[in-house]
Amino acid sequence: MNMMVSRRALLGGLALGGSAALLPRAAFAFRESGAQLYPATHAFIKGFVDRRELAGTLAAIGKGQGTAEFFGAGVQSLSDPVPVGPDTLWRLYSMTKPVTGIAAMLLIEDGKMKLDQPIADFLPGFARMQVQNTPDGSITDLRPANTQITVRHLLTHTAGLGYNIIQKGPIKKAYDDAGIVGGSASRLPIPGMAPVTPAPSLAAMADRLAALPLIYEPGTQWSYSISLDLLGRVIEVAAGQPFDAFLKARLFDPLGMTSTSFQVGAKDVGRFTTNYAPYGGALIPFDPATSSIYLDPPPYPFGGGGLVSSARDYDRFLAMLLGEGATGGKRVMKVETARLAMSNLIDDSVNRKGTFIDGQGFGAGGRVSLPSSPGGAGIFGWAGAAGTIGFVHRGLGYRAAAYAQYMPSGALPFQEKFGETFFKDVMA
Repeated sequence: MNMMVSRRALLGGLALGGSAALLPRAAFAFRESGAQLYPATHAFIKGFVDRRELAGTLAAIGKGQGTAEFFGAGVQSLSDPVPVGPDTLWRLYSMTKPVTGIAAMLLIEDGKMKLDQPIADFLPGFARMQVQNTPDGSITDLRPANTQITVRHLLTHTAGLGYNIIQKGPIKKAYDDAGIVGGSASRLPIPGMAPVTPAPSLAAMADRLAALPLIYEPGTQWSYSISLDLLGRVIEVAAGQPFDAFLKARLFDPLGMTSTSFQVGAKDVGRFTTNYAPYGGALIPFDPATSSIYLDPPPYPFGGGGLVSSARDYDRFLAMLLGEGATGGKRVMKVETARLAMSNLIDDSVNRKGTFIDGQGFGAGGRVSLPSSPGGAGIFGWAGAAGTIGFVHRGLGYRAAAYAQYMPSGALPFQEKFGETFFKDVMA
């Protein structure tokens, strides 16, 4: 979920001080080998803390199925300076999307749904969709959709759906009024963002979404959207169990991802990060760990942006992808299913100019690099609204992720430049 949060969020705040310098040397021992193996990456992520731009940063890099190297700098929260580490909890936001995508692929492997199956087979309300004649224009000037929305369309943001963090005009208001959101940011009001009451359940969200028009004809335009959240509802109908329960049973438990969920339990608050808004040289805490909105049960499990996880846990997920469905002696999906999930699932005819994937492809919830892409072919992954990023490079045999907690993610080049810096180390 690439939720845009005003950099003027809240008045006052804390300037980023030198809290990390006061921590005992032993607290940073986990970083040493990784810092030596990946010096450019270490210098890059540490620089944000040294320059007092971020409270804490962390990287996790693994080669093949080998043990990951975790290295970082700084603290989870400036108000409670616990050093970041492999088991620190981070808001993943849109790094949730590949997890949901892989869950759908498991049901395709099970034969409970097909890649090109209309979602109306599971959610009949989507059988006769209307499309705006002018994207983001009138929500009454409509025409019937020529194409049914399919599972493939939801996986790849080509269903023609919108996002209340992307759309403008009447369709955005309609999404807000219906509580169709992809995640939560804070209990506090955020200037520049209208308060929205989320739909009370995945089922209600899906029903309300089906009653609204599409922005684009399905299968024609790559449009970042609520589609992975809707896919969560399709998954629970096809699986016959709640979406979050399916994720736990088929992915989190088999992979040992014990720190990954849609809510932070009371016992885990001590390893949870604070989310900040960088503004005017200060870091303004708009979702403090000890009073975070993530301490409450979510209105529904946001398949597009709701997970909290640790670097150790998400590395297990990436290791499974790099292992084409298996890691640590545990296979969760067939090789062919994993390969399909990480392949380009959109046709060349799909317009993607000017989008987040201009010149690239898209698979099961994540961007797919092409031979002409920076870094070459074989990259699969995605990033999150609070500065996180995670991917596998199947060509080079690496998995990598970086973690920070700040919004908007474009306020600093942490997320944008991490991959480039990682490649410097790997190619060296």
